Amino acid sequence: MNGRAFKDALYPQFARIGKCLSSDKRLELLNLLSQGPKSVEKLAQGTEMTIANVSRHLQIMSDARLVKHRKKGTFVFYELADSSVADFLLSLWKLCERQLADVQKIKEDFLDRFEDTHTLTLEEFVEKRDRGEIVLLDVRPVEEYEAEHIPGAISFPIDDLESELNQLNKDVEIVAYCRGPYCVYSAQAVSRLRSEGYSAYRIEEGVHEWRQYSQNVH
Repeated sequence: MNGRAFKDALYPQFARIGKCLSSDKRLELLNLLSQGPKSVEKLAQGTEMTIANVSRHLQIMSDARLVKHRKKGTFVFYELADSSVADFLLSLWKLCERQLADVQKIKEDFLDRFEDTHTLTLEEFVEKRDRGEIVLLDVRPVEEYEAEHIPGAISFPIDDLESELNQLNKDVEIVAYCRGPYCVYSAQAVSRLRSEGYSAYRIEEGVHEWRQYSQNVH
């Protein structure tokens, strides 16, 4: 095989991934799956798509070797093929936010709806955590917490926030996190907590960002 033939064989393989990622809905599905395995039905619920549409997208992603599946009873559960897919997604989000001004503006416009929401950097969060000043809440669904969570976090799903507020101590600062910088749960949780008189903050990073940060500082 000469150099031209090598390239003509190689780059179409790379394009398989590119074509797979050309759908906004498939990117959303991958982001959900980065938080842990989910059934087709749960993915349809989370993306407000039909089960048939979700299944078609999953088949395309499976053909590109980005996801894999297993059966559990009558349900089929999908998950990312391996951790490198989650790492790639983080790189993609960072690239898009750096290169596309609209991404940052959309995020800022959303957060502006929560005027009383305060965001800590990871460095500020670590300082408070190390001094024992905070309680860390994971406000994602419990199955995502069980799949992986930031060490020391307490599972406190956003759907249970109203009914479980009285379990939280107002004398301790609270930090909430969810699925990463484009997840709405932590902002919603902090806004509600502060309206009830809690000292609450959010970090925009999720478990994957935390893992990368921990590896870099160590």
